[in-house]
Amino acid sequence: MSRAYNFCAGPAALPTDVLEQARQEMLDYQGMGLSIMEMSHRDKVFVEIAEKAEQDLRSLMGISDDYAVLFLQGGASTQFAMVPMNLLGEGETADYINTGQWSKKAIKEAGRYGNINVAASSEDTNFSTVPPQDSWQLSANPAYVHYCPNETIGGLEYSFVPDVGDTPLVADMSSTILSRPIDVNRFGVIYAGAQKNIGPAGLTLVIIRKDLLGKAGAHVPAMLNYQTHADNGSMFNTPPTFSWYLAGLVFQWLKKQGGVANMAETNQRKAEKLYGFIDNSGFYSNPVEKISRSWMNVPFVLADANLDKQFLSEADQAGLLNLKGHRSVGGMRASIYNAVPEAAVDTLIAFMADFEKRNG
Repeated sequence: MSRAYNFCAGPAALPTDVLEQARQEMLDYQGMGLSIMEMSHRDKVFVEIAEKAEQDLRSLMGISDDYAVLFLQGGASTQFAMVPMNLLGEGETADYINTGQWSKKAIKEAGRYGNINVAASSEDTNFSTVPPQDSWQLSANPAYVHYCPNETIGGLEYSFVPDVGDTPLVADMSSTILSRPIDVNRFGVIYAGAQKNIGPAGLTLVIIRKDLLGKAGAHVPAMLNYQTHADNGSMFNTPPTFSWYLAGLVFQWLKKQGGVANMAETNQRKAEKLYGFIDNSGFYSNPVEKISRSWMNVPFVLADANLDKQFLSEADQAGLLNLKGHRSVGGMRASIYNAVPEAAVDTLIAFMADFEKRNG
């Protein structure tokens, strides 16, 4: 079997070593005669898998005991509602920074639950820049400040972590979590859909400072209350057991790679190679200001959009998959998450150079 290079934005590539191990354990997990997918989440064996996954994640990210780590369902889109339902009290205001399509969706959803102040937006530049923090119009006493450090669709990434003082900082890290070291202590809440850098779709991580638990009103359903899940070890209901197990294998794989610091060096090198080629080409271009370019999602357009279909068809034939840009943006997008090897980027660049030579 020949594995293609997968540049999908999510569900995204998984490490081959992880897939190989999961395949070996698929039918018979450690001689038990059944699959992880068939095992009770209350079984001692699965509880140990779950606990190990949390311990490894805490180790990789430097998460202290001041934070609860929750393994939930519903994707990051459910968190667009859970954050205000749990953190935005009656009469309070939350501040949001609008830097792309996911920020816009989070803002719209939060508006159902309370007062939302859009403190800054780069929509007037078609989300090609990150508004400098000194231009933000923050509220006098916001319940929290929410932002999306990496916008998957537009390939926009913050080059800084906002300084909001004692106000809880909430971050949708779906596209950037585990791609480099971060100081978790600067955040009140971090949430991320798993299907990019963590594991398969079906799992959502929430890292929440424990003093922010218990703020949900009585009207908030138990399943949408962070306290419920913290009190029950993320097993108030049946969790996404197989996705949780696979995430644990990814965490182990990351540790074998030397952790997120080593991963950051590789990710930066991959991104610099691809952007460098695009910038030195008269055939391809990237619309994002250089300081705000994403390491994880690299959008680009061809000089002649009439060649898009041909480019994608030939890329597929060359084993370079899922390069079509998001329907709201168009063009191309190469998502180069942790599991996408550097060889994939090298192969993509060689293909792009050949395509330009033949069609430029």
